[in-house]
Amino acid sequence: MAAAQPWVAPTDTNPWVAATAVMFGTLMVFVDTTVVNLSLPYMAGSLSASINESTWALTSYLAANAIVLPITGWLANYVGRKRLLMLSLSTFTISSLLCGLAPNLQLLVLFRVIQGLTGGAMQPISQAILLESFPPRDRGKAMGFWSLGIITAPIAGPLIGGWLTQSYSWRWVFLINIPIGIVAITMVQLYIFDPVYIRRATTRVDVRGILLLGLGIGALQVVLDRGQDEDWFDSRLIIGLLVIGGLAIAVFVYRSLTIEHPVADLRVFRDRTFAVGSLLSAMIGFLLYASIVILPLLLQTLLGYPPLRAGLIIVARALGSMIAFPIVGAIATRVDPRRLLILGLALGALTMFWFAHFDLDLSGHTLFWPQFIQGIALGLLFIPLTTITMSTIPNREMGNAASLFNVTRNFGSSIGIAVVATVLQRQRTVHRTLLGEHITPFDPLARDRLDLLEAAFATSGSDPVTATDQAQAALAALVERQAGILAFLDAFRLLGWIFLLMIPLAMLMRRPDLDD
Repeated sequence: MAAAQPWVAPTDTNPWVAATAVMFGTLMVFVDTTVVNLSLPYMAGSLSASINESTWALTSYLAANAIVLPITGWLANYVGRKRLLMLSLSTFTISSLLCGLAPNLQLLVLFRVIQGLTGGAMQPISQAILLESFPPRDRGKAMGFWSLGIITAPIAGPLIGGWLTQSYSWRWVFLINIPIGIVAITMVQLYIFDPVYIRRATTRVDVRGILLLGLGIGALQVVLDRGQDEDWFDSRLIIGLLVIGGLAIAVFVYRSLTIEHPVADLRVFRDRTFAVGSLLSAMIGFLLYASIVILPLLLQTLLGYPPLRAGLIIVARALGSMIAFPIVGAIATRVDPRRLLILGLALGALTMFWFAHFDLDLSGHTLFWPQFIQGIALGLLFIPLTTITMSTIPNREMGNAASLFNVTRNFGSSIGIAVVATVLQRQRTVHRTLLGEHITPFDPLARDRLDLLEAAFATSGSDPVTATDQAQAALAALVERQAGILAFLDAFRLLGWIFLLMIPLAMLMRRPDLDD
């Protein structure tokens, strides 16, 4: 790929005003990725659906989001970037209202699909506008501002969702988007303009490419979201979707590399820095969302924390990010950003191995410092990674590159959630079996614990037979909790090793030239 052209301001708008305008929409999209997680049981009860059925409110959003991301660059050229952004914001806001008013699960899922399609388009457009609006020397600050939303929004989503659901209704999880959407629409209309090099595409629409991409990504997204519930490869549905998705993506890649005007130009991956950066983006998305899922589960399922309190404990990570992002953004263009990236990976590994040494006696206070440091690590990861990855991309190719860069992160996120859910389930079974082998009448420790429990229940008034039954049930519950914490520790160790394995990849990226 040719070297990036000298930077020229795309419009006369103050870049920080443009950054603020696009940030409102970005925040809505990322919050809505996780905001419904804690509201699913309430939705199920209100809409006369099962918990398993209600998860389609989450799956449908993620699948639709993933489908539209790769073609956003092409869509922006086809209808105009500002027009697409306005259309996406307006439709996202209206569909949020419809989600809040949905009378049944079927309509809720339909409106969530519309949310996902329009929200997916906003992510790469916002990033492209930011990167183009600032000169290379200031892009670190700009990405610090934008990345803060990427990090804090998924963390804040469960907290906001839990509070709104407990205090008001699950419907306010969606209705809260309406005033934010109105502000975003107004600011984009007033302050965002298409640069002169954005021209509406006059080429023929690659309908086959769009259909192949939608089929492939949609099928693979459903595989990742439903795989654990369907027991992965023991399910004909999962195997079928995997084959369909894999074939569709393979044909799409071949088509994109052989036709003149593909809907997503994959030739950008010929640039080594962009290709490695996109791979690292997928892996960071994997780690970020896996850790976002795993900590609330640990707090709620093993420690018995209510949703709101669990969300408050996780805020420590957001605090670390809020401190780190402005600092990293300010220095990202003054030092080699690869060093910051490697430092962030090392700190991320440190925090995961720190988590892996906890036990059932941990408290919310114990979790503060590793989470806070992890927030700092994320600040050291997102800004340098984006700065390096996009440093060789010419402005006129920024929309396509930003779309593909966001695809890798979002798909990595879905893989991370699927993998950590599977690891927790499988390792819990393994540890339960291993621990259960020692719970026999011939094991002195097990016999002593059972005798103590029987005596305790007998003292509380139970007859001998009932006390024995209660003691056995209590001992089984202790084994289940211990198996649970051991599974979580295994997952933390896995994430820590992935952080370490990413360090050699970071060394393959070229140092960017950030002069104007």
